[in-house]
Amino acid sequence: LRRPFLTYIGRGGMRKDMTLREKTQQSAGKARQNAKKTRQSAGKGAAMGNKRVVLASASPRRSELLRQIGLVPEILVSHVEEKVSSRIPSQVVMELARQKAEDVAQRMDPGVIVIGADTVVAVDGRILGKPSDHEEAYQMACLLQGRRHQVYTGVCMIQKAADGGTDQKTVFYDETDVEVEPMSEEELREYSRMEEPMDKAGAYAVQGYFARYIKGMNGSYANVMGLPVHRVYQELKLLGFWEQAEEREHD
Repeated sequence: LRRPFLTYIGRGGMRKDMTLREKTQQSAGKARQNAKKTRQSAGKGAAMGNKRVVLASASPRRSELLRQIGLVPEILVSHVEEKVSSRIPSQVVMELARQKAEDVAQRMDPGVIVIGADTVVAVDGRILGKPSDHEEAYQMACLLQGRRHQVYTGVCMIQKAADGGTDQKTVFYDETDVEVEPMSEEELREYSRMEEPMDKAGAYAVQGYFARYIKGMNGSYANVMGLPVHRVYQELKLLGFWEQAEEREHD
């Protein structure tokens, strides 16, 4: 049988009984609050108007980073065949970011801003991709432990022009030095047996389990996560994005 009331612990540790009627009223109040939050979020999205921002990446981390600076991007993943003509990490990430952004931008309407990005981990200029198996993850962790390495993220931002016009394009990269603590053989083996490193460039994610071994960094933390949002924000300012969004909020 269902009980006609809900017992919970209130302030001061005192027990209180909540009747079904009171519980219903509380739920209705929460529903109204949630609806208000939804309207506020919708208002922010509407304020962006024609300045749609499309992220050419399936990375949930990049999407979340954009949300942190006030953007709610649409997601349209690029499936372009990636080709590189350089082995220099900074050039590689810019080249790949540009290819992704251009692939998605060709399907967009005028005024849309497309953001493409690519991130690599490099040791002594050597790019570390995603490990193919746990043994390769172990080898990468061995290369990273007890020393500094670099994380590069390339970004390409394209603002679509009106028919017949020239798209506005910006390509840049950001670099962060990351220092990893020395790791014991047991720690290296333990980490490499996990699933975490298997789908990560350089076999680690700064916001994951590997964070216990990161001693420090010089540069942007967000860049290591996959998108230097401080640079993205500045470039959007140059495009007049934020001013136009604020004007629409006041209309």
